Amino acid sequence: MSEKSAKKMFVDLAKIYVKAGRGGDGMIHFRREKYVPRGGPDGGDGGKGGDVYLIGDRSLKTLLDFKYKRHYVAEDGKNGGPSKKTGRNGKNIYIRVPIGTVVYDEESGKIIGEVLEHNQKLLVARGGKGGRGNARFATPENRAPRVREEGEPGEEKTLRLELKLIADVGLIGFPNTGKSTLLNKIAGTSAKTAEYPFTTLTPNLGIYRDEIGPSFALVDVPGIIEGAHEGRGMGLDFLRHIERTKLLIILLDATSKNIKGDYNKLMNELKLYNENMVQKERIIAINKIDLVKDYPRLNVEEDVYYISALKGWGIDELMGGIRKCLQRINQEIQ
Repeated sequence: MSEKSAKKMFVDLAKIYVKAGRGGDGMIHFRREKYVPRGGPDGGDGGKGGDVYLIGDRSLKTLLDFKYKRHYVAEDGKNGGPSKKTGRNGKNIYIRVPIGTVVYDEESGKIIGEVLEHNQKLLVARGGKGGRGNARFATPENRAPRVREEGEPGEEKTLRLELKLIADVGLIGFPNTGKSTLLNKIAGTSAKTAEYPFTTLTPNLGIYRDEIGPSFALVDVPGIIEGAHEGRGMGLDFLRHIERTKLLIILLDATSKNIKGDYNKLMNELKLYNENMVQKERIIAINKIDLVKDYPRLNVEEDVYYISALKGWGIDELMGGIRKCLQRINQEIQ
């Protein structure tokens, strides 16, 4: 699969135009009664315009749908009627988005909100108020008002949608260090693996179902290369998907000639992308130990685990370390 076709399948950025409904106009009307010429005012109010909501849908995995439909308009409110009848409210529209979608107002750049749960509703454009009919303006001094209000326009906005996958653990490493192989091993996924760099072209999400404690989600992003913060490679395009993670697994290659240099380069790229990334809790996993006689040593503060994702060596120990870290992090959050 080419890089271009992969990005078509996995879309994590989109822009859409939304317009809420206009409120209905109030009505000018007078009762018609026998022997009562020009009876009292009874014009009703206009209905409210429909709102525009985003709603979380766990079945959606990308923002691909918004590449084909970008305009969403809610129904206008109906005009008021005689006998003080209020016009019908315009129908709301509900736009389904993947869980983890962040919504920005494109003009101001401000965050409108985030959709983090299934069926969560986020109001993004409010419908206009209906105008008042002439019945609302009657007073002892003016018993036959010939005045009413027009409905207010609904809000209209251009929204920027940004998908950030929700996972507990993020796998970070250079291309071909075995991230997808590790994800497949511990989460039972079927992410593509091969003996060449950039096999992973889009983020892969997997669930580790723990028999001892709670299950947790892991995300593997395309490999990072030196200079990624300047636009080189592909990993930088998808680093937003590990911004929400609680724990980072830094995956290094045991066959590397300078494993400490690899670690420093990864940390530097993460810092240049977002300084908060290097503040996250992290564990180091040195992969491909089945290919070396002597395990490379690192003088670092993080816990280091030696594994072979291909052979399954050291996986239980690594998962125990991940479980322990997540338990501590979750306790601190509470």
